[in-house]
Amino acid sequence: MRTDTPWGALPAREHLPVEVTDAPVLDVTIPVYNEEQDLEPCVRRLHSHLARTFPYSFRITVADNASTDRTPEVAARLDAEIPEVRAYRLEQKGRGRALRTVWTHSDAPVLAYMDVDLSTDLNALLPLVAPLISGHSDLAIGSRLARSSRVVRGPKREFISRAYNLILKSSLSARFSDAQCGFKAIRREVAERLLPMVEDTGWFFDTEMLVLAERAGLRIHEVPVDWVDDPDSRVHIVSTAVEDLKGVWRVGRALAVGALPLDRLARPFGDDPRDRRIGGVPGGLARQLVGFCVVGALSTLFYLLLYSLFRAMVGPQLANAAALLVSAVANTAANRRLTFGVRGRERAVRHQAQGLVVFAIGLALTSGSLAALGAASGAPSHSTELAVLISANLAATVLRFLLLRAWVFPDRRTDGPAPLDPAPLDVVTHGPDPLDPATHDPDALDPRNAR
Repeated sequence: MRTDTPWGALPAREHLPVEVTDAPVLDVTIPVYNEEQDLEPCVRRLHSHLARTFPYSFRITVADNASTDRTPEVAARLDAEIPEVRAYRLEQKGRGRALRTVWTHSDAPVLAYMDVDLSTDLNALLPLVAPLISGHSDLAIGSRLARSSRVVRGPKREFISRAYNLILKSSLSARFSDAQCGFKAIRREVAERLLPMVEDTGWFFDTEMLVLAERAGLRIHEVPVDWVDDPDSRVHIVSTAVEDLKGVWRVGRALAVGALPLDRLARPFGDDPRDRRIGGVPGGLARQLVGFCVVGALSTLFYLLLYSLFRAMVGPQLANAAALLVSAVANTAANRRLTFGVRGRERAVRHQAQGLVVFAIGLALTSGSLAALGAASGAPSHSTELAVLISANLAATVLRFLLLRAWVFPDRRTDGPAPLDPAPLDVVTHGPDPLDPATHDPDALDPRNAR
């Protein structure tokens, strides 16, 4: 997976300006492969709907995935006849590759796509993109599995769709309801950060994009849709299912080891006065305190389990030391990932070393308290020892949290977002914009598709 994107956190979401600009507000991509019969009716129907109902400027981009029939000619004719239609030819197959390429080069602030069969009722298009235009959400998806959706399809596809989403929920903890519906939208600044992290170029592209966005804390809006199955679908169910399962394993493994820089997709709060920082209160303190307490409770249970296992083999002092050491390492790793949101392997060894230092300080505080009590009173009662231990452990816990927050995992984020890299993908690092009709490379694009 690509992990070398250079950006900082995303800026706060804002409502798109209402003034007229040269660029369209919405760019709807239609990926196609050998769709010479369905392409023209689809584009004309979509164009008519947008012209009648969509209150902003728009563009329809036909992304031809290396078709071998007359699809490129049909796309070129539509490009020439309709000002809002643009045709783009790719020499390699793959829906994900087509979407990533077109979205990367688009100048529209809202990017969407839909399948050429128009199985989804177009009345859901404005509700799909409205939260992105208003700045409320980062991505939007159509859902055929929502309670209010109306779906007409066979039992075989219904079973496959629900089984696939069940796999996503159980293996990747996905909370969105429908990963495969060909009806999605994304804000462009989110796509600029997210797409370089998406490795798949085929049908798993959507799922991978949604899982990463959700794990990064981006807001995904779901729209119930009316959907009618296309009996002439070109999707090969078995091969697609195998590739999807491979993708689930790959993404799950990358997330488990922290190999993705999801912090680069983090969003600050918006301009709601309730979201502004209060003077003297550090940002994220309440969430970190809750995470620290939860990790601490689980670490204690883990320590007790380890002590019981080690005690069966060695003496109490050695079992206690070993259990404390292992649980301290696990505690630092859990706080690193869950409490303070540090991902990836960078500085992981240093964090563990610092965590052990913090652990040693806390251990010295509790042990020193018991030693001081013994020196002062000689033979203290059991209740007095417990009171001193409880007080010392409370103090050690507070000290541990403060040291973790201020020394081990300090917040190094800057106040403002880093500047965007003008070339976030390999396909655009050199040369002119392949979607610019004035500068396109004739070897990369079909001349018949250029206006």
